[in-house]
Amino acid sequence: MQIILLEKVGNLGNLGDVVKVKDGFARNFLIPTGQARRATANAIKEFEARRAELEKVQAEKLAAAQALGEKLSGKTVSLTQKAGVDGRLFGSVTNADIAEALKAAGYDVSKQQVRLSNGPLKTTGEHAVSVAVHTDVVVDVTVSVVGETV
Repeated sequence: MQIILLEKVGNLGNLGDVVKVKDGFARNFLIPTGQARRATANAIKEFEARRAELEKVQAEKLAAAQALGEKLSGKTVSLTQKAGVDGRLFGSVTNADIAEALKAAGYDVSKQQVRLSNGPLKTTGEHAVSVAVHTDVVVDVTVSVVGETV
């Protein structure tokens, strides 16, 4: 299916690009979330008429993401989990736990934005975690997992 992108989508294209994607990806994700629209002749004309407005909105989103990224860069979040004497956790620390801790610290971050490169954290100590606040803005946050002995 040919679609026109209404915002930048990672690994797919930028605002205004006409790309071909699988039908299900377009119907079930891109179009309902407002990131794309079917690339018909009328839709392309409407897009060109609204292009300046959409570019302005994208620039505002990017500026807000860069401001949040500057605030988040180098921050340390501390989480307490039950752990054994050898430093292994009973359970794990997931991206949802980290996002919740960041929200408690006053940062608006969703769990989808927290990227754990090696999966959930299963040991105590400090771990580097990436937070993608925008497709162009990725910052590193340190997560300090403190073990609580049972």
